[in-house]
Amino acid sequence: MKRWLTPGAIALSLVLLLSACDRKPDAIYQQQILALGTLVDVVIYGVDEETGQQAVGRVNDILEHIHHDWHAWEPSKLTQINQRLAKGESATLDAAGQRLISRSIALSLESGNLFNPATGKLIAAWGFHSDERDDSPPPADEKIRALLAAHPRMSDLVLEGNTLRSTNPEVQLDLGGFAKGYAVDLAIAELKKMGINNAIVNAGGDLRAIGNKNGIPWRIGIRHPREAGIIASLNVEGDESVFTSGDYERYFDYHGQRYHHIIDPRTGRPAKGTSSVTVIHQDAATADAAATALLIAGPAQWQKTAQAMGVNQVMLIDLEGNIYMSERMAKRLYLMAEPTPNIEIVKLP
Repeated sequence: MKRWLTPGAIALSLVLLLSACDRKPDAIYQQQILALGTLVDVVIYGVDEETGQQAVGRVNDILEHIHHDWHAWEPSKLTQINQRLAKGESATLDAAGQRLISRSIALSLESGNLFNPATGKLIAAWGFHSDERDDSPPPADEKIRALLAAHPRMSDLVLEGNTLRSTNPEVQLDLGGFAKGYAVDLAIAELKKMGINNAIVNAGGDLRAIGNKNGIPWRIGIRHPREAGIIASLNVEGDESVFTSGDYERYFDYHGQRYHHIIDPRTGRPAKGTSSVTVIHQDAATADAAATALLIAGPAQWQKTAQAMGVNQVMLIDLEGNIYMSERMAKRLYLMAEPTPNIEIVKLP
């Protein structure tokens, strides 16, 4: 059996850097919880312990609600929706579900369908709809071709008021490339409602940070996709999300070849050419979906996809270790790799 090695189980893709010299007694409240299938660090500056505990409790409730309602294979609202869509029936969504589905449709269209949550059957065929994977081989070419021939896309969905239906019965939703970011946005919104303006919610290395710690910016590190430790660090400015997608997060090996979980909806196979993509955006949901889409787009097409999604702070690392960065990302990133890799900097609007 293959148990997935999530970023929280091995080393965080994005590591919160809190040095001892930055700390002040009782200034930072920090608690780690298990939610969304990963370890989540909640760090809050300038609150007492009682307020910190209350805040973490609310964050945990939000993350658990998203996890249980929108899980792709355990019994959930999402699995019920998928069952109804497969039968050609409609599903009724509450207001929160309408917002989530609408957002996922919009992001998919912006990405040119590279971020495509409608391909749940394809992801399941690769064995990624389980907490543990057996030693079975990758899906046969014939099965991949058949799933691709159905052309499941988010544009097949029709959302009218609180009713969701699909014009394509082969659509099976898997919101794994988006739900974490969406949940983090909701968690930060809840902290703001409580009057908390200086905090980080770090879900297995993907995070959104607001404010600072006594005037000192939050400083984070970006995980090296091939080595232990981090490849770069940066200061988070005000209210920003930093999300990374990588080919090292969930994978299995078969006959000496590694297959990762980010499936290219154009080929039906794990995306090629990129080891990791880091995206900075104010909105965590956008950063999450864009990191997935840009990894699939690869070194040759990421710029076009980034512009379409309104993303202008990107770092992409290809399989040879070459780094491609947007100009805005390059201005704020401190690279720590030795020797210095080849770097290409491009200007995005």
